[in-house]
Amino acid sequence: MAQMVRVHNFNLSSDGYGAGEGQSLAHPFGDADATALFSWSGATAHGPTRTEPGGSYGFDDYCTREWHRNIGAEIMGRNKFGPQRGPWENYEWEGWWGEEPPFRTPVFVLTHHVRPSITRGATTFHFLNTSPKDALEQALEAAEGKDVRIGGGVATVRQFLDADLIDTLHFAVAPVEFGHGERLWTSPDELTDRFHLEQIPSPSGVTHHFFWRR
Repeated sequence: MAQMVRVHNFNLSSDGYGAGEGQSLAHPFGDADATALFSWSGATAHGPTRTEPGGSYGFDDYCTREWHRNIGAEIMGRNKFGPQRGPWENYEWEGWWGEEPPFRTPVFVLTHHVRPSITRGATTFHFLNTSPKDALEQALEAAEGKDVRIGGGVATVRQFLDADLIDTLHFAVAPVEFGHGERLWTSPDELTDRFHLEQIPSPSGVTHHFFWRR
């Protein structure tokens, strides 16, 4: 089976924002209510950050299980790795993902300021100053036949969409409006020139949006 390039479990507000303004170490999503975006995933039995027993099953849980399925590498923007801007002040701080990040694959971080690779648990972060196309070529090779996940944030997903490099997308749209911040779309219909769209509401309140190429 051919390798796929996927966006999966990407959380958005109902007005299309993936984060607010003023990102910081204490507030990775800025002034946006991150709980409103992520509570559905955190409540499931297989949520990527769950560390204790319990959690719900059903369609939401199916979506969280799919986040890991057949993923061999991830690409993310620097803002998903950490809140710093510009040149690195030092290399002591190694991201806000903790000792055992949930990715457990090679992760390629797009940045204008490269630094040596970092290994945390089963995840190795590589830092690239290159185009989406070149980063994807490296990630596909590292994935060893598995799929590559475009992890975000919003600007990174838009870069890969603009370069027409994504095969399938899944967004979990929460019933909350932010009104400002990092916006992916004004309407999901903006992507239907290239993708089919299926919208599936969940009892948790989010509506899952699935896109696949026409």
